[in-house]
Amino acid sequence: MLNFLIRLFYLPLFLIVGNALAIFIVQAGYSKGWLFLLVSAFIVLAFLLERAAPYDAAFNESHADRIRDFFHFLVNEISNVLGVLAVPLIAGLIAIPSVWPHVWPLWQQLLLAVLIADVGITLAHYASHRIDVLWRLHAVHHSVKRMYGFNGLMKHPLHQFIETLAGTSPLLLMGISQDVLSLLIVAVVLQLLLQHSNVAYFTGPLKFLLAINVVHRFHHLKTAEEGDVNFGLFTNLTDYFLGTVYYDRRRVIGSDDIGIGDQPDYPTGYLSQLIQPFRKQKTYSRPSEA
Repeated sequence: MLNFLIRLFYLPLFLIVGNALAIFIVQAGYSKGWLFLLVSAFIVLAFLLERAAPYDAAFNESHADRIRDFFHFLVNEISNVLGVLAVPLIAGLIAIPSVWPHVWPLWQQLLLAVLIADVGITLAHYASHRIDVLWRLHAVHHSVKRMYGFNGLMKHPLHQFIETLAGTSPLLLMGISQDVLSLLIVAVVLQLLLQHSNVAYFTGPLKFLLAINVVHRFHHLKTAEEGDVNFGLFTNLTDYFLGTVYYDRRRVIGSDDIGIGDQPDYPTGYLSQLIQPFRKQKTYSRPSEA
C-alpha cells in the first residue's frame, strides 16, 4: 500500500507541492534561505522514497559517487545563488524597457519563465551532443552509471553556466525579477530530481508532455543510436520540434545500459571530472558519433 501511494503522489508532490511551497515562501516575504532549506528537504525526501519504491533497486547502490555528487550540487547551487544575487546588477546594465509581466500572479510568472527557459536549455543541451567542445563538458553528466534523483544535479560547472545562460538570457532581457528567477532555480532543482528519480512513479499521459524519468532514461543510453533523444529539461515540446522525442514502454533500462559507450572508464572523482574535458585524448567521439 505504501509503495502504491508513493508511486501515485510522487510526481504531484515534487512538481506541484514543491513549487507551491516555494511560491508561498517568496510571496510571504520570507528569507530566500528558506528556499535552500526547501530544496534540501526535497533532496532528503527523494533519497528516502527512492528506497521505498525504487524503479531499480540497483540504482540505490552507491558507486562511490555520493560525495562527488554532493560537491557537484554544492558548487553548482552556490553558482545559482550568486547568479540570482547579480540580477539587480545585470538589470542595471540592460538599457531596454522591461516587458516582463510583473503584475501577473507569481505562479503565472514562474510558468512563463519555465516555458521560455526550457526552450533555451533544451537547445543548448541538443547542441552539446553535436559540438565537440560542448560535449566534452556535458560528458561529465553522461558518465553516471546509475540514475537517482540527486545525480540529476551533477554537471560540470562550465556546462551548467552555458545551459543557464541559454535559458535565462531571454528572461533577463525581458526584465524578470529576482524573486521569479529564484523560483525558477527551485523549479529546476525539483525537475532534475524528478527527471533522474529512481522512484517508479505513475506518469500516465504526462510522459508525452513532461521531461520526466521514464523518458529521460532513454537519453542516458550508452550510444547515439539510442540515446540521442529527449533533450528537454521541463517539457518534451522542443523535442517534438527537433524530432527527438522517443519512448518505448517495453524497454527496461538498467545500470549496464547507461553511461558513455566509448568512454567506459570515465573519471569518477570530482576534481578529475572538472579536468577531464581539457585533457588530450587519443580517441574522442561525442555520442552522436559513437
